[in-house]
Amino acid sequence: MRQTFYSNGKLLLTGEYLVLDGAKALALPTKMGQNLQIATLESPSIVWKSFDSDGTIWFEDELELEAIINYKEAAESSVKNTLLTILHHAHLLQPSFFQETVGYQIETALTFPKKWGLGTSSTLINNIAQWLKIDAFALLNNSFGGSGYDIACAQNDTPIFYQLENQKPIVTPLVFQPEFASNLYFVYLNQKQSSKNAIAAYYNKKHEKLKQNIANINKLSDAVATAKNIKSFANALQLHENELSAILELLTVHEALFSDFDGVVKSLGAWGGDFVLAIALEDPTAYFTSKGYSTVIPYKEMILDA
Repeated sequence: MRQTFYSNGKLLLTGEYLVLDGAKALALPTKMGQNLQIATLESPSIVWKSFDSDGTIWFEDELELEAIINYKEAAESSVKNTLLTILHHAHLLQPSFFQETVGYQIETALTFPKKWGLGTSSTLINNIAQWLKIDAFALLNNSFGGSGYDIACAQNDTPIFYQLENQKPIVTPLVFQPEFASNLYFVYLNQKQSSKNAIAAYYNKKHEKLKQNIANINKLSDAVATAKNIKSFANALQLHENELSAILELLTVHEALFSDFDGVVKSLGAWGGDFVLAIALEDPTAYFTSKGYSTVIPYKEMILDA
């Protein structure tokens, strides 16, 4: 018997970093995600293969069930140790699941290039949670950490508002289909950003005006979600960039990389890598290609329910 599970990828349009402290974030599930296929084995181990979107294997190993059940956190950061951590915490949430009389052959397959940072870990965690019938948010919190907006995207097929209230996720599905979607493009910055490192850097900053910062971001998230035209949409995102720039003490991506761009460029998620959103009256592909950024994806090709 073979079981198959699927989870959506994610992009965070507003609320990056501050979503960790309770700000309202606008998040977008993507048309691309990750599949998980499981078949049973007679030996008490997991034979694991992970495929990138081009069909190449980017990770494979055999994991003994005993090693998963008794796993101790390792100082060394590696794909194997991350996977063992996730599976161990899945076991703790569902102790009766992994029995030493049966094993599993597991294959994961991304439908986006792994380097894009659209949620390789979050889609895996949500798929494992579906398989074991456990709370994906609890599994994320116990194993990997983060706000959980990516798990919400994995589970929802429309844009959402995402917010933490008393550390509990509040997910509100939205109708968000901007009439100016043809003026929106996602541009890959040719480098994957580490969410863990970005979060650590954020928490090292002082937030004397945190409550006011959150209130400002909440208003801007609402303004972005309800914008009736491209001008008001772009203006709200520019104000959002300025707010985060002051908090993070970093240049905006427009200032740092695209100061001569005729339009607005908005960082998505952790600043300094993965994707940005470009807002332009005309197709900006030639501009970004000339700068060395050749992956430019129209909004409607990237976002689910667009």
